[in-house]
Amino acid sequence: MQRIRTLKTGWQLLKSSCEGAAKQVNTPLAISRSYSHRPPEGPNSFGLLFDIDGVLVRGRTLIPAAKQCFRNLVDRNGKYKVPVVFVTNAGNCMRQTKAEHLSHLLDVEVSPDQVMLSHSPLRMFTQFHKMRVLVSGQGPVEEVAHNLGFQDVVTIDMLREAYPLLDMVDHNRRPKDSIPPTKGLPPIDAVILFGEPIRWETNLQLIVDVLLTNGNPENNWSSGQYPHIPVLACNMDLLWMAEAKNPRFGHGMFLVCLESLYKKITGNDLKYEALIGKPSVVTYNYAELLIRQQAEGLGWTTPVKRLYAIGDNPMADIYGANLYNHYLQASRRTKAQMQAKAGGAEPVDDTPKLTSTELGGASGAYGVEEDLPEGCSSILVCTGVYSKDQQELPPDPTHTVTEQRIFHGHRDFRFDPTLTQPSFEVHDVKEAVELVFEQEGWPLS
Repeated sequence: MQRIRTLKTGWQLLKSSCEGAAKQVNTPLAISRSYSHRPPEGPNSFGLLFDIDGVLVRGRTLIPAAKQCFRNLVDRNGKYKVPVVFVTNAGNCMRQTKAEHLSHLLDVEVSPDQVMLSHSPLRMFTQFHKMRVLVSGQGPVEEVAHNLGFQDVVTIDMLREAYPLLDMVDHNRRPKDSIPPTKGLPPIDAVILFGEPIRWETNLQLIVDVLLTNGNPENNWSSGQYPHIPVLACNMDLLWMAEAKNPRFGHGMFLVCLESLYKKITGNDLKYEALIGKPSVVTYNYAELLIRQQAEGLGWTTPVKRLYAIGDNPMADIYGANLYNHYLQASRRTKAQMQAKAGGAEPVDDTPKLTSTELGGASGAYGVEEDLPEGCSSILVCTGVYSKDQQELPPDPTHTVTEQRIFHGHRDFRFDPTLTQPSFEVHDVKEAVELVFEQEGWPLS
């Protein structure tokens, strides 16, 4: 199975991929319409990363504080004062659609280059773009896959049509009377999991079929086909918050089912080529590059020094922002060690290494670019998955994840209770933005 190449040139690949995508929607005219060209006051420059579900909306309902919050983030001409990116683990639509929806809800202009869906970083996984990929999820998954760069896309429905005897759980969908002929498809090279599907039993069955037949469901199952063909998954959220009083199952729950089924049948662990979306580092690297491009549109000449990630889910938003902050600190130490080595000193490498999974599926050196942010602070709001009425974060981080608070992170991420502790905890997104502006010494008005 093809493994992701080392990320020694990851920054360059990420930058070229992201800039290529941004050019489709970013013109000088579009930038001038959306951003105020007032430079940052003094040395303070920062960017904001907003989660959406549980922070700005609950299902289709806008959280009241969100609209007031965004009134404060734009000037009287409706232009943003600071770089803003919406980082969501949702992935069942196109960026343009999500941007239009947010614009309508928030009463401010949101452009597609401000929106980052869970699957957005797949643009940089070019080694898979020419493979025949099976995509799972809901919404315009085929269009999304093509937009990300995948050229040969097979949907679950296309697979069902080609092999009509595979989907047998729902009696109403079973073939009636005569058995239809198998049309067949060329073998599938990789599986892309965009998000939770509508018919879980169908997707689980057919994905397992593909994994156990080396991409050709016409063959017999064979647990000897291991490791299986590559699997790339977006959005690890176990739970998310809609209008219901309690959280709803997310794509992370679907992944738990798929992993359990594969393990039960084969005795082997399901392997992921990449896990993308919060809390993986590659997601925040991609978001930071979007922030950087917006800072240029604002006319800022100094790099963005700090990022503030606002979210409602300790296991996704807070864990991810803190993990990215660890990455930034490790990058700074790596740079200092390289400078020490160049000066003749023997560097001591005591950097805690992030795993391949945490980096997003690719292993390699930390980035050492001059203009990486100094840090990323996490801000937890109480309007979504986390509610102070139901669970209060203990003062001792080692007690964060205990029998009382089960670890909801993905199987392949490390168990580190300190990463679920936010830098700040506030009631809602309006308080979060006010806190950031106060921290940075910026006036909101």
